[in-house]
Amino acid sequence: MTRVEPEEHYRRLERMYAGAPTNAYFRPTLQVSDGAAEVRLVVRPDFFHAANAVHGSVYFKALDDATFFAANSLVRDVFVLTTQFTLYLLRPVSEGELVARGRVVNRSKRLIVAEGVLVDHRDREIARGSGTFMPSTVELSAEIGYR
Repeated sequence: MTRVEPEEHYRRLERMYAGAPTNAYFRPTLQVSDGAAEVRLVVRPDFFHAANAVHGSVYFKALDDATFFAANSLVRDVFVLTTQFTLYLLRPVSEGELVARGRVVNRSKRLIVAEGVLVDHRDREIARGSGTFMPSTVELSAEIGYR
């Protein structure tokens, strides 16, 4: 596989994300840059648990996606894998837009550490997370939507 320039790599990651089957349901948007990524997601009632607030699984998805793509922004040949993720749920939310911002805080040859913050439409922190990511053997290719 021919390596692409960084800006084209970021756009291909964004298109790959948009084409992922799970995102047809959640309908998030993604913006990738060097060692960073931002996921935006509009709150909908079908994300709610019984107490009428967004379920923690949606918080996890937003933060895992933001930190994952921050990590994959630095790896231009293969898909990375989440190997561990810690999530802190800080506040409930039931309206507006969620914004997850992830950034790489450490990188070694085989392991990338990224942290993320999730805020609500008032820019209040509602969750925080950190994860470790490592390169897989799955090539970034058109077959997985990297185009």
